[in-house]
Amino acid sequence: MDVFVAGGCSWDSIVYLDTFPRETETHLARDFQETLGSSGSGKALNLGRLGVDTRFHAMIGDDRYGESIRERFESEPVAFRFDYDPNGTERHVNLMNDAGERISIFVVSPTQEPDIDYERLEQWTAEADALVVSPVNYSRYLLPAAVEAGTAVWADVHAYDGEDPYYDDFLEAADYLFMSEEGMADYREFMRERIDAGRQLVVCTRGSDGAVALTADGEWIEVPAAEFDTVDTNGAGDAFFAGYLYGHRQGLSVETNLRLGTLAGGLAVSSRDLAHPDLSPDRLADEYERRYGEPVRR
Repeated sequence: MDVFVAGGCSWDSIVYLDTFPRETETHLARDFQETLGSSGSGKALNLGRLGVDTRFHAMIGDDRYGESIRERFESEPVAFRFDYDPNGTERHVNLMNDAGERISIFVVSPTQEPDIDYERLEQWTAEADALVVSPVNYSRYLLPAAVEAGTAVWADVHAYDGEDPYYDDFLEAADYLFMSEEGMADYREFMRERIDAGRQLVVCTRGSDGAVALTADGEWIEVPAAEFDTVDTNGAGDAFFAGYLYGHRQGLSVETNLRLGTLAGGLAVSSRDLAHPDLSPDRLADEYERRYGEPVRR
């Protein structure tokens, strides 16, 4: 196993609107779908389709939504493992407008302290080259096992605001830290602080402005966003994360990895899925050569 992705799985109702409602009246949706959601799912799907040996553990309900999730992963190149959540399957309602903006409503939340076999999860953590975590509460308890085993921790703290103590364990354990500029005014200063605290790499996604990375030796590297026709922005950040990690595992440069991340993210937003249906190493390599005029090089 190359990568163990721990936590972050839901069954989502996606409602597509021209604009977000401003009045309390009946509105007609432009489109609608029910589908797999959440950060762990998106990372696992993209990594699996890129040929990375991936195990994904999540909490699901013993209900029809959990069954739909299990059926979805049966057709994916991902080893899906799960425990049942007494709260049922985590569920979101996402309102999407034509600008790609999202209002996410959590209608069923997961159990924060689930009764599960952590010893099994710790073993999977020790067997992996990388532990991938989002800020899902139960995944924080795997961080000490990763440190003890020498498993690299790849943490995604999303739109962290720089203050919420809920994220402290993830920030301290991360070897490779990913974030969005959305929740923070001075993201560059925060990135410097995390590198000074011993992180190997910090990456910040900036939406249509691309992404920026700060390395352990203090080098700033920026890439613009790749232009794709936007269909659905759900999962863009997770696809970016997976594209970067895919390149990193091949020993590619930080700049190349950032480019691969933007391409994987761009392909994701050009579909209605968390990972583009045609995503593969060959598709990503072809897209890279078409966009940058050269093959992917070490």
